[in-house]
Amino acid sequence: MSSIRVVWGAASGPTEMSSYDAALADAGVENYNLVSVSSVIPADVDVEAVGTAPTLGPAGERLTVVESRAIACGDDASSRVSASLAWARSVGDGPGLFYEFAGEADRETAENRVREGLAAGQELREWEFDEPSVVCESTPVESDGYTTAVVLAVYGESDPIVRPNAG
Repeated sequence: MSSIRVVWGAASGPTEMSSYDAALADAGVENYNLVSVSSVIPADVDVEAVGTAPTLGPAGERLTVVESRAIACGDDASSRVSASLAWARSVGDGPGLFYEFAGEADRETAENRVREGLAAGQELREWEFDEPSVVCESTPVESDGYTTAVVLAVYGESDPIVRPNAG
């Protein structure tokens, strides 16, 4: 695994799935099958916030991610959806943690909640942590249809999900 890239996006669409797909496109990961994992960062792997993912392999392959996703319907009373991801590494490039928060909340609330979650996770471990980093995608809910905000930590490159036909 070369690195973990943090990407984010937001979009609206006529259905929940279409808004989610468009938000994934905004983040550059719409052509992969996402496999969610819990939130442990392996030791000696760089984490970088890049915004939009580069090409990570052929379309249709498996991509391992930690995902924060918020979706709201325009009929709801909410005004914003926010997805946030916080992370901290243990000192000396040791292992680390990602924590997610997603919901109908403003940016400040989402950032505070994800920092609180990360702090709680850090207390469960006997590691000495570096300062945390946070990425938050917060967007107004469109009045028609659905709106989605996502932040994902993408682990390395894609992997084949099936074996190609052998002739």
